[in-house]
Amino acid sequence: MKTFLELIRHCLTEVREVMPWDLAERIRENPELLIIDVREPYEFEAMHIPGSLNVPRGILESACEWDYEETIPELVQAREREIVVVCRSGYRSILAAHSLNLLGYQNVASLKLGLRGWKDDEQPLVDGTNQPVDLDLADDYFTPKLRPDQRRPA
Repeated sequence: MKTFLELIRHCLTEVREVMPWDLAERIRENPELLIIDVREPYEFEAMHIPGSLNVPRGILESACEWDYEETIPELVQAREREIVVVCRSGYRSILAAHSLNLLGYQNVASLKLGLRGWKDDEQPLVDGTNQPVDLDLADDYFTPKLRPDQRRPA
């Protein structure tokens, strides 16, 4: 049985990662770049990279195909576009990028360190109404909040 982090390490053998500052450069150089944010809608609403597309991890695979309720035409037609997948910390995006690779997407990367790293690099974030998010306030959002029952037993 693999642990979550072992699964991530396995997927990393087939997934390319980009650093936040490299993504900022790619955005400037390639206006066709598609940023896919695989977090849940409530997370995306709180803050996201301007211009990113929210495709929650739970519907990603069906969103990539025609004839599903979850179909997202822009994503279906993006198999040859440069794509960077993002999430909060960079783990869900690795799994999602791996899935996209398996589905035939040709130029996919995952944002290493996720939106936490993006914020730490002082790159812009916006909320659901496209208003800028104060990066100092984002610190609290990105701080893990584990309940006692979620911690490993002693």
